[in-house]
Amino acid sequence: MTDLELPASVEAIRRIREDPHRLGHRAHGHREPIAGAGHGATGPAHKRIIVGYGFWIFLLSDIIIFACFFATFAVQREATAGGPTIAEIVDTRRVALQTAALLLSSYTCSLSFAATNVRDLLRTQVFLLLTGLLGLAFVLMEALEFIELANQGFTPQRSGMLTAFFGLVGCHGLHVTVGGLWLATMMAQIQIKGFRSEIIHRLMCFNLFWHALDIVWIGIFTIVYLMASVA
Repeated sequence: MTDLELPASVEAIRRIREDPHRLGHRAHGHREPIAGAGHGATGPAHKRIIVGYGFWIFLLSDIIIFACFFATFAVQREATAGGPTIAEIVDTRRVALQTAALLLSSYTCSLSFAATNVRDLLRTQVFLLLTGLLGLAFVLMEALEFIELANQGFTPQRSGMLTAFFGLVGCHGLHVTVGGLWLATMMAQIQIKGFRSEIIHRLMCFNLFWHALDIVWIGIFTIVYLMASVA
């Protein structure tokens, strides 16, 4: 084994292989509190634990925000005010390309972290770059859709349905854009600082964020676009 810090999952596997009795076995009696775990006498929890906990709270709060947008769209779906229905503004071919690009970016994102686990700098950067390019393609196609709708006079002010549509889809697009900027900063940090433990932890958080966006998009694709095309 090297002296480099391993991600938690890899470290756990290593410990179990070294001592199989660790799995499912806990020592009885008094045990000393673990330093950095936030157990009273050992002081506050380690920064990595606090950051990880906080990031999960952020993801959950983000999911709640998207749930509110989904609920709003469900209520306003038929509120067209004499304007176009959702079925009339959906371009299924472009949405299919958007979906393929985002799902493929999720796959390349996973490959980048697999390369990170073996400390392969070149493959990590290549797969992160592919992830960013696919995300950029997704955002550009979404921006093109919004521009075309605006040129036809189909703006958020036109009806309640369009307000909900632009709010839900636009919020997701904004998240993908911010994720792309985050990805660019991570590529720079890896290139300059290498595979430090804090860099790897940030990459884990980025992976969680990017995959969460894919899950939200599957919901948008199904509820907003796919159901509209078969309505």
